[in-house]
Amino acid sequence: MAIRPILIAGDPRLATVAAPVAEFDAELAKFVEDLFETNTAAHGAGLAANQVGDPRAVFVYDLRDRGVRHRGHVVNPALETSEIPETMPDPEDSEGCLSVPGERYPTGRADWARVTGVDVEGNPVSVEGTGYLARCLQHECDHLAGHLYLDRLIGRNQRAAKKMIKARGWTGPGNSWLPGSDSNPFGW
Repeated sequence: MAIRPILIAGDPRLATVAAPVAEFDAELAKFVEDLFETNTAAHGAGLAANQVGDPRAVFVYDLRDRGVRHRGHVVNPALETSEIPETMPDPEDSEGCLSVPGERYPTGRADWARVTGVDVEGNPVSVEGTGYLARCLQHECDHLAGHLYLDRLIGRNQRAAKKMIKARGWTGPGNSWLPGSDSNPFGW
């Protein structure tokens, strides 16, 4: 297993739609293990393949929601949600991202989400949840659709994020951080 560098906002690979996985082999299984190891080292709730520069449609998640641990992976995910709010989100509904290190912004998300797909062996999987798990599932599927959570921001939050991106120089490729080696940008 290996911890991989995580790409930072501005890298075009984060804005590219993931390619469906066609090969279910030992290499895919090892890659998913690397995603888990990287996510753990980064203290993340989830990690999509394109965040480490891989174009395949796969993500992992490992989080606690209301005292229950949810851990797994989904290959070739399809997302269903309840209605997504279009109004300014509550400031308490903030979201962060390993590809936007150290930042959090209020982000509107559906209260319920279900992701269906397959595992590394091609067996069907379905993950459904509310709360933090639903937020994570939507967030990771957004990554694989070529979107950062910053793309969902509205109003003053959107303006603040655009200023932050420019101030940090995250306007092009080449920025990344390595969990476990670089200082943790979230302060954990």
